[in-house]
Amino acid sequence: MTLFNRGQTNPGLFPDVEELRGDRDGDLSALAGRSWDAVVDPSGYVPRVVRASAEVLQGAVGHYVFVSSISVYAWPLSPAADESAPLAPLADETEVVDGDSYGPLKARCEDVVRELFPDAHTNVRAGLIVGPHDPSGRFTYWPVRLARGGRVLAPGDPGRQVQFVDVRDLAGWIVDAALRGIAGDFNATGPAERLSMGELLDTCARVGASDAELVWAPNAFLAAHEVQEWIELPLWLEHEAFMELDAGKAIAAGLRFRPLAETVADTLAWADRDPGALAAAGLAPAKEAALLAELAGS
Repeated sequence: MTLFNRGQTNPGLFPDVEELRGDRDGDLSALAGRSWDAVVDPSGYVPRVVRASAEVLQGAVGHYVFVSSISVYAWPLSPAADESAPLAPLADETEVVDGDSYGPLKARCEDVVRELFPDAHTNVRAGLIVGPHDPSGRFTYWPVRLARGGRVLAPGDPGRQVQFVDVRDLAGWIVDAALRGIAGDFNATGPAERLSMGELLDTCARVGASDAELVWAPNAFLAAHEVQEWIELPLWLEHEAFMELDAGKAIAAGLRFRPLAETVADTLAWADRDPGALAAAGLAPAKEAALLAELAGS
């Protein structure tokens, strides 16, 4: 096992693992003259940068696993879309990664990996990755908010589908794909059975031993009050097909999912230890209270 990174974030996190220092955008010299069974690339965003490392590793690794994203798909996305769905084109040539370019650039990175490792690559189109130590707060908000109890603003239709994958389940399958040489493109999201937003929030309340009362706000109400989808109310999206992808190919290739209650409990336990767990997402309490009051008076 070898880690290659700049050594700028948590450099002592894995003291028993070999660490090579460098920069994938400029200094790949530490990779020269070495060989490995497989590589997992979790931090490729720009095709030029991915090409540089893939070319260095061509012939030096047996299999290339690239962590991509379901954001590679073009809009509008059909419900239950599989890996054959059209990919998003890059409107303008750029290396700036933002909300508009992220998905198209990831799609271009997939092309690079596919070109250089045609029969020995796995493009992992991950869904929302959740669980302990997720710095985004885009799932953590719900276990924490439900555990706090009281009246809780819930978004849209309680029966609409939601999808995500526990980071530990995804990581285990990625390693398995590397070792077994599972090749191709895969929608890596879950769970295996359809899960509704209402079922998710009910599980959060049960695991958190909460007395929370869910107050469901229609999409039109949230839009009229400029509630930011995905960030202020995680797992709420106008484009619901983004939460309805067909992950059957990855499941058939061995992707498995732990019980939802376990993910919720472990996420809540971590958030209790880390006061900064929700810094990046979630509805501010004052705004939630104002919206709940308006719904009650309407």
